[in-house]
Amino acid sequence: MALTTSAQARTSFDLKSASLPVVAVVLKTTDAALFAADLADRVADAPGFFDNDPVLIDLAPVREAEESIDFAAIVALLRSHSTLPVAVRGGNAAQMEAARAAGLAPAPDAPPARAEVREVVREVEVEVVREVPVAGPGTMVIDKPLRSGQQVYARGGDLVVMAVVSFGAEVIADGNIHVYAPLRGRAIAGARGNTEARIFSTCLEPQLVSIAGIYRTTETELPADVRGKPAQVRLDGEKLIIEPLA
Repeated sequence: MALTTSAQARTSFDLKSASLPVVAVVLKTTDAALFAADLADRVADAPGFFDNDPVLIDLAPVREAEESIDFAAIVALLRSHSTLPVAVRGGNAAQMEAARAAGLAPAPDAPPARAEVREVVREVEVEVVREVPVAGPGTMVIDKPLRSGQQVYARGGDLVVMAVVSFGAEVIADGNIHVYAPLRGRAIAGARGNTEARIFSTCLEPQLVSIAGIYRTTETELPADVRGKPAQVRLDGEKLIIEPLA
């Protein structure tokens, strides 16, 4: 009969520290119903934004709140939107204990000087923060018109569209978006927090443009020097800059 020593058994695996990108959901309300509505509204702006991403819940903004937090409901909501809640940070002792009881692991608080990419979402009570912007070398090229109701998402790279993006269509990319035709639908670049992403079009007349969660809709009319003309959209801090292409 073969014997396995304890030394041999230990060689079947290694234990190492690991650093992984996560989505940090910065909770700004203790109201689970309000969180549910705002999260659904945010996800509706970019279907397919989450893809079973691990999530860390940041409680720093509600640390002093007297109301209890229904972590079981919040975890269930996040899971329903294709995320995997795994950890929590920033709460007071009672909040952290309640989160632990809901199956969330405690994580170290963020360093005060740490820079984070914030997504401003319609001034609602929840904001999603991508701590590690995702970028990749891949580029997706679409050479057919996109009709109303159609959506294309270039995960991890840039998106190039060689035909019209019609009103009601949506183009999303983790990197840049190039539309060499009229852009009349919705364009969401830097979808996972890449603040360096840009949107380019030879005829800019969109319903909505967004970079790293900062967005502008047609409720604010575009200036005459870019409306229906070659233009680019970029971020300057947390402000969208729309300017002509030379």
